[in-house]
Amino acid sequence: MSDIIADMIMDMFDDETSTVQIQRNDLANRIGCVPSQINYVITSRFTPEAGYRIESRRGGGGYILITRAPSSENALLAFINSIGDYIDERSARANLINCNYQNLIDDKSTKMMISAILDSNYKGIDKESSNKIRAKQLKQMLLAYID
Repeated sequence: MSDIIADMIMDMFDDETSTVQIQRNDLANRIGCVPSQINYVITSRFTPEAGYRIESRRGGGGYILITRAPSSENALLAFINSIGDYIDERSARANLINCNYQNLIDDKSTKMMISAILDSNYKGIDKESSNKIRAKQLKQMLLAYID
């Protein structure tokens, strides 16, 4: 059922449409499922990491707005997904400089992010923990940059 719902939502997008507005109850009635299944598919498959933004309005005429991120955001999201649980300073710095070179991140933000991921910020913390914290911080900074 989840695949059917996801495919139906994906079919609402076309080359010129980057935003789709869904009436959850109407879609559930058309497919023959409960509205909570629509919620599940949206929250599990249309995530920021997959290149989507979700906005919902509750109430009588409520809707769910799904926006497909521009390709530059998708490139940053792909980078975020590639980071994993650990990243060292050298790799993080190289990737940020590469993102800046590709005009995915502006100069000022690149400098700020690089300064936040420097090894000197993690003095007194073992290397493994530092790389773990750095990965989490880098992901959060990049997600904040996208928003």
